[in-house]
Amino acid sequence: MASRGGPMVAGTDGADYEYRQRVAAPHRMSLQGKKRVKFCICYHIVLSIFMVTKLSPDFLDRIDVFWLEVEELEVPKPLWWEYVWMTSVFTMYFALSAILNNSIREMQKYMIAIMLTGVIPVCYCFAYYFRDFWEYINLDEKTDIKETDIFIWRGMPYAVLWYGFSAVAIQLHGFTLYFAYKCIRAWRMRSAIKKSQ
Repeated sequence: MASRGGPMVAGTDGADYEYRQRVAAPHRMSLQGKKRVKFCICYHIVLSIFMVTKLSPDFLDRIDVFWLEVEELEVPKPLWWEYVWMTSVFTMYFALSAILNNSIREMQKYMIAIMLTGVIPVCYCFAYYFRDFWEYINLDEKTDIKETDIFIWRGMPYAVLWYGFSAVAIQLHGFTLYFAYKCIRAWRMRSAIKKSQ
């Protein structure tokens, strides 16, 4: 080993460390995939906070708690898909368990759970609010929105708000599924290399 600027080992120019320091492709893919899945989980938690905020008036009504400031907001009653989407937060257990143990089976469970509790409810939201959204984007400039059948909440079309949420959520779930798949691929490659040795 040579110190910085000091004598060099005979027979080397000091560049041979590049080969020794290289990380195998499956390990690098696994580390990147894990990091990105964790990043997606963090954003999923942020979206879940928005959903909990939206659902909180209904929670308070169900447990007979009256909070004047919340009641004055007149938040519309939630639909079934909102509760189903909210359960997608609990699927993070599978992902974190898979990341910790490099478990292909746990990551596959996570992907299935995200499809069922995340992607399908968001697709339902797109379909459910499509008519209002389409009507809103095709309005003439002279038409008053209050004269239409479009549901308005706090001066904003409700469908547009949900489309914004759903657009972010579907991208997040898409990236999550992609990165989870990349982790599975890396773990399979690594196990195939171990079996061949």
